[in-house]
Amino acid sequence: MTVTDLVSYEDALASYDPVMGLEVHVELGTKTKMFCGCSTELKQDANSQTCPVCLGLPGALPVVNEIGVESAIKIGLALNCEIADWCRFARKNYFYPDMPKNFQTSQYDEPIAFNGYLDVQLEDGEIFRVQIERAHMEEDTGKSTHVGGATGRIHGASHSLLDYNRAGIPLIEIVTKPIEGAGARAPEVAKAYVAELRELIKALGVSEARMEMGQMRCDVNLSLRPHGREAFGTRSETKNVNSLRSVERAARFEIQRHAAVLSSGGTIVQETRHFHEEDGSTTAGRIKDNAEDYRYFPEPDLVPVAPARDWVEELRKGLPELPRLRRARLKEEWGVNEHDMQSILNAGAVELIVATIEAGAPADQARKWWMGELARNANETGRGLDELPITPAQVARVAALVAKGDLNDKLARQVIEGVLAGEGDPDTVVEKRGLKVVSDEGALSTAVDEAIAGNAAIADKIRGGKVAAAGALVGAVMKATRGQADAARVRELILEKLGVEG
Repeated sequence: MTVTDLVSYEDALASYDPVMGLEVHVELGTKTKMFCGCSTELKQDANSQTCPVCLGLPGALPVVNEIGVESAIKIGLALNCEIADWCRFARKNYFYPDMPKNFQTSQYDEPIAFNGYLDVQLEDGEIFRVQIERAHMEEDTGKSTHVGGATGRIHGASHSLLDYNRAGIPLIEIVTKPIEGAGARAPEVAKAYVAELRELIKALGVSEARMEMGQMRCDVNLSLRPHGREAFGTRSETKNVNSLRSVERAARFEIQRHAAVLSSGGTIVQETRHFHEEDGSTTAGRIKDNAEDYRYFPEPDLVPVAPARDWVEELRKGLPELPRLRRARLKEEWGVNEHDMQSILNAGAVELIVATIEAGAPADQARKWWMGELARNANETGRGLDELPITPAQVARVAALVAKGDLNDKLARQVIEGVLAGEGDPDTVVEKRGLKVVSDEGALSTAVDEAIAGNAAIADKIRGGKVAAAGALVGAVMKATRGQADAARVRELILEKLGVEG
């Protein structure tokens, strides 16, 4: 597939309505796997965290992880779902080398949570409701590493390595109902939905939901239908998309690709597709199976799950404040408008600002440093704000030094620069670089006298009533003190010495 096979996005939307379905897999942060006691700890030696159960050896019997069930219920409740009185697991049968049992233990027609919704906010403040079909429990597969090929995929590889440490790790799969009516904003809705879902998962504490680590990944199902037609078109499924930006790009690319195929008289193939980060394109994977192809049947080795109603209600009462409501509260507390709050959210700065305020900084100062100097550094270095080598407590300390008068803004920026460069905490950087504000009145008075003597013409203008000219003398003093004077106090001294009222 090349860019020449696409129509423009505008032309695609002129003829067709996009319909999406998003399937998000969330890897739960439990200590043990879904059906056995093997550890889920990351970055361990290959195949060192396996047992007869997760390897599917004859005679091994699984047992359900209670925390996994509890996490599934919490997610269902947070998504406004109904929680099943009774549900059970099923075997999803298919062969792939990273599936040691040749089937995946999942849920099919009886999920633990169903019929919910999640309201998501788009960048202009519009609220779009995404209906949730189901959230069900299942297990992850192992990991295949294909060696010898140019793409890292199985095609062209000389051999493959299999690591079953991940096999059996608890997953929750969250499936939307068909998302209709988004029109040209469909890719934006997809991105906003996954972003909101990620924040919700993190707020619940059931997973870190780090997409770059595979703890949360999205399958983007997309089809087009001509304007005015009710029946859905044939869908494609772009698998395992692992960033918010990529979710948006995958949906947009598929809209353009589908439109190009349909407009030329072609037929969309129901298939899985691979997303390519480097150019935002997708390429064909395999023909997509239908549910009957998996030969689902009830898992005979696991008893049904019947959550007690009082347990479900206890979990409901213990839910944390949900992200969208929390953001609305913080927006009011911080006194920011919708646009500024959206910018903070887009920058990933909400939690950093909250933590900085909790460390003692005023809200306006916490926002100022994270959304100003630190955001600039993050952009220049290609990192996320949370990847910068500075903590909220250190930012709060910088704000405290400014409030105390030990630093001005210029010096504070130098302190932050030093912390980011690994020179130590703020106080250490101040000490090493000699960055404290010159507060000695005698030293300031001398510097002001020298500035007046060296700029007699400007001093005469100020005496003549042109008070704005004082800025030039303030600049001279700041230069002489290497920016370490209190500019406001310097101005006061200049006007006092020249006998002018400010």
